Amino acid sequence: MKIPAGQTRSYEQIARQIGSPRGARAVARACANNRVAVVVPCHRVVRGDGSLGGYRWGLPLKEKLLQRERAA
Repeated sequence: MKIPAGQTRSYEQIARQIGSPRGARAVARACANNRVAVVVPCHRVVRGDGSLGGYRWGLPLKEKLLQRERAA
């Protein structure tokens, strides 16, 4: 929730930020299990190479949400 709208962070960056530098997979799993995407915007978390990775509601929606945020 601390990632500003329109910006992204990698799973690894989030893991390091929460004090678990080897926890990127756990971060990805937490995002995948997120059922309240409007409240906890997991669409802002991407792969280390900047690609979108996965998204519970499909990559086209993830891309659209990020585009809207960047345009705002």
